[in-house]
Amino acid sequence: MTSQNKTFEAMHDPMWRLHNLYTIQDKEGRRVQFQPNDAQLQYLQNCSKSDLILKARQLGMTTLMCIVGLDEALFNNDWRVAIIAHTLTDANEIFDTKVKFPYDHLPEQIKAARPARNDRAGLLRFDHGSSIRVATSARSGTLQRLHISEFGKICATSPGKAREIVTGSFPAVGANAKTIESTAEGQEGYFYQFCDEAQRGVGEFKFHFFPWWADETYRWRADLIRLTKDQEAYFHALEVDHKIKLHPDQKAWWARQESVLGGDMKRENPATPEEAFEQAIEGAYFSAQLAHAETSGSIGRFPIDHKYPVNTFWDLGRNDMTTIWLHQRVGNRDRFVGYYENSGEHISHYIRWLNEWKRDKGISFEDHYWPHDGAREDLFLEDGRKAEAEKHGLNVQIVPRVSNKMEAIDAARARFANCDFDLHECEVGIKRLRHFRKEWDDAREVWKDRPRHDDNSHGADAFMTFATGFRDVADSWAKPVKRGLKGIA
Repeated sequence: MTSQNKTFEAMHDPMWRLHNLYTIQDKEGRRVQFQPNDAQLQYLQNCSKSDLILKARQLGMTTLMCIVGLDEALFNNDWRVAIIAHTLTDANEIFDTKVKFPYDHLPEQIKAARPARNDRAGLLRFDHGSSIRVATSARSGTLQRLHISEFGKICATSPGKAREIVTGSFPAVGANAKTIESTAEGQEGYFYQFCDEAQRGVGEFKFHFFPWWADETYRWRADLIRLTKDQEAYFHALEVDHKIKLHPDQKAWWARQESVLGGDMKRENPATPEEAFEQAIEGAYFSAQLAHAETSGSIGRFPIDHKYPVNTFWDLGRNDMTTIWLHQRVGNRDRFVGYYENSGEHISHYIRWLNEWKRDKGISFEDHYWPHDGAREDLFLEDGRKAEAEKHGLNVQIVPRVSNKMEAIDAARARFANCDFDLHECEVGIKRLRHFRKEWDDAREVWKDRPRHDDNSHGADAFMTFATGFRDVADSWAKPVKRGLKGIA
């Protein structure tokens, strides 16, 4: 058999084509023959019809899926592939560098047999009825393959777009192949939900995790890096708790990257799936403060100290969330010992909850702080919410309104260093602070200069009631609890 005939026979093997036909640009922009790396090969060997990929950055999963989709469109009749990107800018970049570039550099015989028409930006259409397109949505028609790039970021910045993908694009692909890949973006949204379900073996997706340390290229000379005590402790915990033993050159690479990425390091380069979702969220207002709190040990075991009374700090909702932080001034530290939220309930519900919490914990209340709108008249309460609260035994202090939201956010940032949070009792509240973020502008593809209004903003607003309303009265707080404190009877 001639070499030409052997090549013709080999062309029937998709894996041969992936290893031999396609040219890409590497990280330095050089033209190189595409060769699947270890992570890509591992995925190809273990993939299914519905796959979810949680990964470290720059492992080339989007590149792989673009090559797979292009290959399928070239060698199958009536085969439609869609790739969804986070933003229009990302979609254009993915199409130009990971779809059109590999097609343009195919052997001339293949391009002659499979000529492509570019009917519009982001689309290659072939005469044999197949096509591949890259866009920010894919609703119409039937798809044989769907790939979603950075779905975690889509869920974090544009929940409406994420919902459209799940309700519109998923039905378009049906039982055909679909792949979701992303770095993590916090513990909420479809991506977090799908990851959680997949790890528990429920739902439709098979879970794949690719940590940074699995890539052998992620190394740096250990003699050029001096690890900090915190970094040494982190690597020790990985070895003890997760059986992940790292080479000194891997540790050096991680430390070097952390010096650049800071609080984003573990999100962009996770060592474990759990770690990926615990880290800083892009666009979050309190990411640096929470990262410091975790590193310094200010989030952990901080139980109620029964020598001191408890304050509450509220954000008031009517048709949406009402949230309450429970706080003690212990010495010169602000200790948060509880958090509660609910929606659609009368003021009396929250007062009953506080009374039950008080009896259960064996504490006394001191002051209850409400935001400025607590003093407003209310169409649904004849005497207003403040009077209604007083009717049920809750005496409240109204915190004056600040001039703008950023002033309140800056006040909250400034007070974090003095705060301790009990992780068990405040888990939901900490999650709200972690996910309190800027609103995303889909049209301009930038963060807006204002917070996104959602459930997380209510928990953050209650914390800002503390930040702007509570004053340090250390002398009185240094004394044990006395009978007759004002508050709930």
